[in-house]
Amino acid sequence: MHPIFKFQLLAGNNKFSDMPSLKPLAPFEDTVITFLDKLSSLLIKHPQGRDFPEIITFGFYIRKSSITRLKRSYLDLKSNVGRGVSFHIAPSNVPINFAYSMLAGLLSGNACIVRVSSKSFPQTDIVSNAMCELLDRLEFRELKRYISIVRYEHDLEINNFFSNLCDVRVVWGGDDTIAEIRKSPLPPRSFDITFADRYSFCIIKATEYLAIQNKKKIASDFYNDTYLFDQNACSAPRLIYWVGGSKDILKAKEIFWESLHEILLEKKYAIQLMTAVNKYSISCNAALDYDGVSLPTASDNLINRIELKRLYSDVTERTCAGGSYFEYSNQTPDELLNFVSRKFQTLTYIGFKRGELVSFFASKGIVGIDRIVPCGRASEFGLIWDGYDLIRHMSRVVSIE
Repeated sequence: MHPIFKFQLLAGNNKFSDMPSLKPLAPFEDTVITFLDKLSSLLIKHPQGRDFPEIITFGFYIRKSSITRLKRSYLDLKSNVGRGVSFHIAPSNVPINFAYSMLAGLLSGNACIVRVSSKSFPQTDIVSNAMCELLDRLEFRELKRYISIVRYEHDLEINNFFSNLCDVRVVWGGDDTIAEIRKSPLPPRSFDITFADRYSFCIIKATEYLAIQNKKKIASDFYNDTYLFDQNACSAPRLIYWVGGSKDILKAKEIFWESLHEILLEKKYAIQLMTAVNKYSISCNAALDYDGVSLPTASDNLINRIELKRLYSDVTERTCAGGSYFEYSNQTPDELLNFVSRKFQTLTYIGFKRGELVSFFASKGIVGIDRIVPCGRASEFGLIWDGYDLIRHMSRVVSIE
């Protein structure tokens, strides 16, 4: 550990200055896959796993069979190697994110220095402790040199130190975090992969939703997209765009929100006091600032709905956690063409065929939206995220002629 820095090493190597001299690995290197598979076993069997389903999800994602499937998309990377050292700044709103960021760095062939949130989360400790157990084994002694999981308060000096070591810097956490981290200069050939503040929404075709038999599953899927991370994830829908005739939409809304409310009661979802205040505040401000806003009443504050008569460009700035949704209705999705900006990340859908949305958005040349996935899959991590193919961006092509 560098003597002038005060931080906690949670797992891996503390000889940071030696990491730039490590040999870059090939993407999907065998030792990395073996390590991830054994980490998977520890996490899936962990006694606290039931308390944190996101840990179990991560455990299944890094099984050997799963990683092997992912590898098939990169069989053309025969002359690629990692860029060297990757420095990851993980967000505080999704505790398990640090592990996925590290995963992308390792699979790309890089050494990884991962700064987790200064807030203490059980999920972080569970994954880090499992990694410690594995990295202390003889078979992973060499791989241990490629991994450092650290926790520290926001500190420019420490950021400077790690940034000076890295070949690629991966910054999660939004616009403010990116601006702060960019105060630390990078070496001339190094670069940033940044994940800025994003906005996500869900589009629902009313007639098709009404025809779906298992509406409880739809409600459960929507719950996973939103309340699982308390609507803090950038991929969580905040606007619901209803498509169809007014009568169908009215009926669909009633059933949809009632079904979601039943899921919330079943899950025993509890809202924090400050979140409840923020939800009330965003509703009041919207009612004051926008014409014709309707605020459907609810028996409790678990679901906060704000119905709009038209789409306002600044609605993406009015975000609130804990289940707060703007709603807009139209006969077609056409109004999205002028509304969606580069700020938009994930579009989830209900009642549409995949091809309908792909052809609609691709053919119109829309400037935003990086992901289109069915409802229930908004928070699923992928090696292509925010328009970045992480494996290709974080590895280097050796041109051989």
